[in-house]
Amino acid sequence: MLDLAIRGARIVTGHRAEVADLGVKDGKIVALGDVGPAAETIDAQNLTLIPGLIDTQVHFREPGPTHKEDIESGTRAALSGGVTSILEMPNTNPVTTTPEALADKLARAAGRAHCHYGFFVGASPANADHLAEYELLPGTPGIKMFVGSSTGDLLVDDEADLRRVFASGHRRIAIHSEDESRNRRMKTEMQPTRPHQHPEVRDEESAVIATQRLLKLSAEANRPIHILHISTASEPGIIAEAKRDQDVTCEVTPQHLWFAGPDAYDRLGTLAQMNPPIRSVDHREALWRALEAGVFDVFGSDHAPHLLSEKSEPYPASPSGMPGVETMLHVLLTFVAEGRLDLQTVVKMACERPAALYGIKGKGRIEIGYDADLVLVDPSSSFTMTRDRVVSKCGWSPYEGETLYGRIEKVFLNGAAGTSHAGRQLEFGPAERYD
Repeated sequence: MLDLAIRGARIVTGHRAEVADLGVKDGKIVALGDVGPAAETIDAQNLTLIPGLIDTQVHFREPGPTHKEDIESGTRAALSGGVTSILEMPNTNPVTTTPEALADKLARAAGRAHCHYGFFVGASPANADHLAEYELLPGTPGIKMFVGSSTGDLLVDDEADLRRVFASGHRRIAIHSEDESRNRRMKTEMQPTRPHQHPEVRDEESAVIATQRLLKLSAEANRPIHILHISTASEPGIIAEAKRDQDVTCEVTPQHLWFAGPDAYDRLGTLAQMNPPIRSVDHREALWRALEAGVFDVFGSDHAPHLLSEKSEPYPASPSGMPGVETMLHVLLTFVAEGRLDLQTVVKMACERPAALYGIKGKGRIEIGYDADLVLVDPSSSFTMTRDRVVSKCGWSPYEGETLYGRIEKVFLNGAAGTSHAGRQLEFGPAERYD
């Protein structure tokens, strides 16, 4: 007998949508179609079943400034929004640049995480020659490199250090692509005082310079790269051209597709401040055209929470970053409701492709033999986002007052719904191809 049968759901994958039953045994999908009896049965008529989302870019602040987020609260927020696996970034305090720091994070997550987890190892000038070893450590999807928007141990902007990072290892490097020297120069010259100036301080040229440089080094080293949170009108064309000859993938965030200046800064002020910046409508519409053309490979939230008291500091002392892990699915389903996106693309870019890019074993698909990490949702149901709905410890959302779609009925982790602290360390293997 099955442990669980979900009957009559509209099951959506990256390639098909059909009404069918799904059966779970020992935490895995074992039957699709017309399934047999089960210990527990859920009537899912008029509901949609998709794989649990995999958010490949979150910042949960632990160890470090855990007053604004930690692994427990961040994974709880993720699960509330249908995200069943997260990949967390290394810019904590201390930074995650050694095997010991990675082991510490894994130990902190064990028994506390509400969803599955992996932690990136940060590239630095100090560890560049050891990354071929570090990228294969259990619990990590590989290496994250900051060539802009970071300081100290995690900033890699010297040409010789960049080449050392590219030469050490073979797995895909996830990269924050801005030119740090230009950012610093622009900030000094402009002496900005308003958040509206953020897209000028960290301008389009900063992103383009860094991305062109990275593509050149990637081609020379024959090293796959993944460029995070593309924000400009120019980069998608440059990346699309590079994709013809080399292995490069890229991400777009829901917020760069939703918000645009100056309106976002008029309404939200420093709450709209993030790196790379929310830019003008022209940039946003160019991102939409690139999405429609298939340039972007994945969606990622870049969940980067700060308290309202911190965000209330006058610009530019205010920190960059906004929460997003718990609203990512809702924002994407709102785009679906508006006719700008289809649900199969959401599943491809937020479930299937993230698993393939990082070789995440057993995740991201509704197929027999895969883990039963699932989201049962009503995509047509809408609600107004309010502050009291926020699960993240930071306590606010940039989408407050907005109409969002997608009532989440149940989230399943290894076939169990509503199980606290059930997250497990993800297993990573070789990257897989996808269409």
